[in-house]
Amino acid sequence: MVMNSDDCNGKLVRDKIPYIIRQSSRKPVYHRASEEEYITKLLDKLVEETNEFKSSPSEEELADILEVILALSDIFGFGLDNVDDIRSSKLKDRGGFRERYILETVTHE
Repeated sequence: MVMNSDDCNGKLVRDKIPYIIRQSSRKPVYHRASEEEYITKLLDKLVEETNEFKSSPSEEELADILEVILALSDIFGFGLDNVDDIRSSKLKDRGGFRERYILETVTHE
């Protein structure tokens, strides 16, 4: 991975990126985010990774989204088992997205 200074712009990067940059004889300038900044940057990263997946769907891009979701789960203290239970309950009560329904409008009968 090669990162230009223009690519950085204060964005959250994976833990080993500063080390990888140093290995390429460059000097990373970074700081450790406060909890508040970390949450903001994780949410920004979720949008970034989702947009990348939208532009170029791949397992790698989907894995990046999952990594951000795992970090969000950790910072908010959401247990993944509980999140999956909620997902399953919603699936049972409201269904999933497999039928591909696009709601156009709702009228009164």
